[in-house]
Amino acid sequence: MAANAAPITATDSLSQALKANIIPNQEYLLQGSVLDSAVEVLLHRLRGLCDNVDAGPETFDDQEVCFSLRDPNQQSTPLTLRVRKALDARDMPYQLRYIGQPDLGDKNRPTVVRSSLDIACSGMLIEFLNELGCRIEFEYSVKGYMFRKGRMKITVAKVFKISQSSMPPEPISQSYLVELSVLAPQGQDAIGEDMRAFADQLRPLVQLDKIDYKRLGHMSVT
Repeated sequence: MAANAAPITATDSLSQALKANIIPNQEYLLQGSVLDSAVEVLLHRLRGLCDNVDAGPETFDDQEVCFSLRDPNQQSTPLTLRVRKALDARDMPYQLRYIGQPDLGDKNRPTVVRSSLDIACSGMLIEFLNELGCRIEFEYSVKGYMFRKGRMKITVAKVFKISQSSMPPEPISQSYLVELSVLAPQGQDAIGEDMRAFADQLRPLVQLDKIDYKRLGHMSVT
């Protein structure tokens, strides 16, 4: 490198990585649910199909807080940010996550596709977001199991309401949320076919599909 060459900044490095399409900023996602009474059968099936068979699935116990940041001068959709912290590993960094609107336009696409960026942060993250003017929309805790199959991540988790008193968290339903996801750079839509093929192996225990939350919202209103 020449002695008078300008140093490469973090912004330059990020721009180069984006141009090279090496940043995993797209999430491919399928979701479903399984009743409490059938979850052990599903876990047994996943142990037989996934990579981490000998060690068993990873467990997690997290709390997630959803923040929104609104522009008072505009009527656009507010920016939504999610903060997750591990309740079973207090020394782990907080996780800040941005999730974009799901792309459901192509009916032939086998999975939901949405923008996703994850950043590890310090414990001062929530105070920082409050200073920015972010507002807490909701929070919950989630506890369950995580499996791996190649690049695919499969989670089977119970979602709990956060109690404002000393009472233990209350499950929001009598079922577990099941998610199959992959983080990858843009343009790797072929991974969706692999995800669909894997999801078919879990039937009829759980049906993983594309979920349109906007449509569900309209159905609940009507």
